Amino acid sequence: MKHPKTILACLSILLLLLLPILLPAQITDKTGIVAKGAQLEKLGDGYSFTEGPAVDTEGNVYFTDQPNNKIIRWSAGTGALTVFSEEAGRSNGLYFDKQGNLIAAADMDNQLWSFDKSGKPTVLVSGYDGKLLNGPNDIWIAPDGGMYITDPLYKRNYWTRNPERQQDGEHLYYLSPGRQQFVRIDSSFVKPNGLIGTPDGSKLYVADPGARETYVFDIGKDGRLMNKKLFAPMGSDGMTIDNQGNVYLTGKGVTVFSKEGKQIAHIPIDEKHTANVVFGGKDRKMLFITAMGSVYGLKMKVKGVR
Repeated sequence: MKHPKTILACLSILLLLLLPILLPAQITDKTGIVAKGAQLEKLGDGYSFTEGPAVDTEGNVYFTDQPNNKIIRWSAGTGALTVFSEEAGRSNGLYFDKQGNLIAAADMDNQLWSFDKSGKPTVLVSGYDGKLLNGPNDIWIAPDGGMYITDPLYKRNYWTRNPERQQDGEHLYYLSPGRQQFVRIDSSFVKPNGLIGTPDGSKLYVADPGARETYVFDIGKDGRLMNKKLFAPMGSDGMTIDNQGNVYLTGKGVTVFSKEGKQIAHIPIDEKHTANVVFGGKDRKMLFITAMGSVYGLKMKVKGVR
């Protein structure tokens, strides 16, 4: 029989070996973008699948619980969570326009919707070239009001519509500032998803999880995209940008790249999938993260921009 001290020594060694597995993964932050001493905080849970966070002018964040067909509002002042809409069109990505309307990628019927402040929806786009869209996914609105919309196909088990691809591919579309023209602006993607632009409207970042890459474009006259370049060697579900030009990609937690395309931070989330991210709060320094059935917050040193 082994001596008790020998057994204790063996257990100590085993514990040291297991410690990296037992401890939660730590935030990696090479440039100090996370607020000093900040810890990831769970802001809410009990949802089916959270997505599409968007921030209003007061810093409140609206996000979707897509399988339950709801849009939820997180209050920047109190942290309270309330239902904004119970008939959300199975919305995915969201974004506020300058008039305070909440624009939604409503993939229940392959449409783009606009919710007014009372939660009443209006259909903005119902198809392209005489056919339905595949399933609008994410939105970014440029400073001039032009809208970029990704249209991949992710079949949902709650759809009652035709689940097959409706267009000849999975493309990027553009709705003009006057909302009179809806055009296919880029057909080079495998499966475009998250997207975000710079606040000056000069660049657009588009993730392509199908190719496991994220690209950056220059934005030209009339919203045209030029000079497509590889930005990061990974795709992303949702995306956001901060006031230093850093771009935040999601999937396995949140991975942050500098505007030069260098990885500078990683924020692990203890969930199977991290879907989306936005800066919220009154000072826009709360990184608001949607992941599976929960939403999280992390206080940042940098802040969000529009």
